[in-house]
Amino acid sequence: MKKAIFGLLVLLSAFSARAQVYSLAEFDKKYDMLLKHPGVQIESAEAINNLYNYKFYEADKEFKWLRLRYPDHPMPYFLMGLAEWWKIVPNTEVTDYDDKCLAYLDTAITKAEKLYDEKDNKVEPAFFLAAAYGFKGRLYSERKKWAKATLAGKNALKYFDKCKGYGDLTPELLFGDGLYNFYAQWIPKNYPALKPILMFFPKGNKTLGIQQLEKTANNAFYTRTEARYFLLQIYSMENQYDKAYDLAKYMWQQYPDNPYFERYYARSAFVRGSMTEAETASKNILSKIERGMDGYEAVGGRTAAYILAYINYNYRRDLPQARQFYQKSIDFAKQTGSFDAGYYWASVLSLGKIATAEKNYDEAQIHFKEVLDKADKKSSQYKEAKDALQELKKSRRDERRKARRA
Repeated sequence: MKKAIFGLLVLLSAFSARAQVYSLAEFDKKYDMLLKHPGVQIESAEAINNLYNYKFYEADKEFKWLRLRYPDHPMPYFLMGLAEWWKIVPNTEVTDYDDKCLAYLDTAITKAEKLYDEKDNKVEPAFFLAAAYGFKGRLYSERKKWAKATLAGKNALKYFDKCKGYGDLTPELLFGDGLYNFYAQWIPKNYPALKPILMFFPKGNKTLGIQQLEKTANNAFYTRTEARYFLLQIYSMENQYDKAYDLAKYMWQQYPDNPYFERYYARSAFVRGSMTEAETASKNILSKIERGMDGYEAVGGRTAAYILAYINYNYRRDLPQARQFYQKSIDFAKQTGSFDAGYYWASVLSLGKIATAEKNYDEAQIHFKEVLDKADKKSSQYKEAKDALQELKKSRRDERRKARRA
């Protein structure tokens, strides 16, 4: 549900820049928009790389410098809000960064509204208003604050429309078009209950949306990483696993300490059967969790531990190692309260299978019953656990009969 909602609401995103030594007044004499400043784009590369590579302290220094040079511009405050958002990304259940993120976005909105009222060229302030409102909607939808998310989304749409048609920003604005086109068609198909809400919005086009996001990912400066972030999810939802793998690997190579991209790389390599890569990436994730690196936590640990368990169980038949990693995946799932996730059900089910193979039938029965208790009744894990439990009961009856005959 939440992926669909914030996908609809987010229309624009990710800008990064470093200030030149100009006051805003001096800047206005030389350039039409800060976004078009060639020096800002060139020097922003380090800041944006630090942000997406989870070097937040280094990125924050750049953003504060920008705020010092352009105190009346929304860009630095938006960037600080973006950094807080990426602290949330690895585990969206964590709310520790919400208040700070929203405060920065609200300040960006206030600054952008003032520029919008004062400047003849309203494209740039409208650009930041759309972006800031889009991120607010994204966060509110994660928190299931649907009324606030809807209002923020409508505001993002309003200002996004005011940006359209501005040629120099076309690659950036295409990001909003792409997201909207994809999710406006995807949501009602996958969540029919939300159709009444979408009656008030234009119809979408999934195929066109993917094409627009791909163009943004290849041609935009400010929004390309955010476009790739969404394309990873979209490729997986559309069963385009090779594309997901290629993009995830590329993004991990670009930002090797980004926990989201590394987790996606491990998972997509696993799904397409590249087990050596999946194993290496998973070990790296667990190592970074142990070292306490920023963003590496239980959600990534749950995925990485499951992949290592699966490889040891199905390829190496190393039951002790498999048991250890399945239990580790379960422990990570418990840390995040993720009892309704496939990794959790599959891990508990596999522990039952290992216990059965070792003839620890009481333990196996406990695991199978837990799957039946927690898993979705339509899931493959539920069916397997049900069949395994019946087979276990049959085996135990047979053993008792043999014992009586002996």
